[in-house]
Amino acid sequence: MSALAIEVSDLHKSYGALEAVRGLSFGVRRGEVFGLLGPNGAGKTTTVEILEGYRRRSAGQVWVLGHDPDVRDREQQQRVGIVLQSCGFYPRVTVREAVEHFAKAYPRPRDADDTIALVGLERKADARTKDLSGGQRRRLDLALALIGDPELVFLDEPTTGFDPAARRTAWGVVRRLKDLGKTVLLTTHYLDEAQALADRVAIVKDGRIVAQGPPDRLGPGSSRYRVSYLSDGRRVEHHTDDPTELLHRLTRDAIARGERLEGLEVTRPTLEEIYLELTSEADVV
Repeated sequence: MSALAIEVSDLHKSYGALEAVRGLSFGVRRGEVFGLLGPNGAGKTTTVEILEGYRRRSAGQVWVLGHDPDVRDREQQQRVGIVLQSCGFYPRVTVREAVEHFAKAYPRPRDADDTIALVGLERKADARTKDLSGGQRRRLDLALALIGDPELVFLDEPTTGFDPAARRTAWGVVRRLKDLGKTVLLTTHYLDEAQALADRVAIVKDGRIVAQGPPDRLGPGSSRYRVSYLSDGRRVEHHTDDPTELLHRLTRDAIARGERLEGLEVTRPTLEEIYLELTSEADVV
């Protein structure tokens, strides 16, 4: 068995003269949370649809759990759970009825009540889907994706419409999936979400990957530390690969002057800062 749940090599997708995906290559390890990030129109949705088997590629190699997603295979589909950006339900069925109905499509489904509890809908199990809030409907989307006990889960903008508390609950679900050994491919516009959940991320711009790796070691200059402090009411910043030596020098000089380093902070660039830098300034050739 390959160590990779997803393997993508030199993926291309064109729509007539428009080349939406231009040579993407990446791998997703089994049991990890992998974030695919990028602005609207970057090609990430097309890429995910190719991985899910909903769209055919123009060129390149793609393997999902050891299978080519272009070849429709029911057993393969049962190993994958998908949370789309939006789903529809029969408005008068209850949450439990919807989950139990979807469970019948799988040979070895999860327990319906356990799955409902996993996504935090146990108090709404008997509520009709038409009466759910937007965030609760997204949780139901997730429950329906998980009821088949998939090895691999695609989460496409899973917390859109969630309030902050619901988002944190959803994050807990993703972490639980990782604890259960599931592989998760996550697309999201919330950079704090990717930073909190993803083991690795790939940033896509204009159909190409401009950076990939762990969120805290991504992109140009991302390994550098930012050391800042207040001096005469203004913030002074230094950038360094070794904060220990810099802090020693700054504090030594401040003590010699009889001063204090007010508001001293040592930080590294956030994923959001790196993302904005790469997607606004990256010159991809």
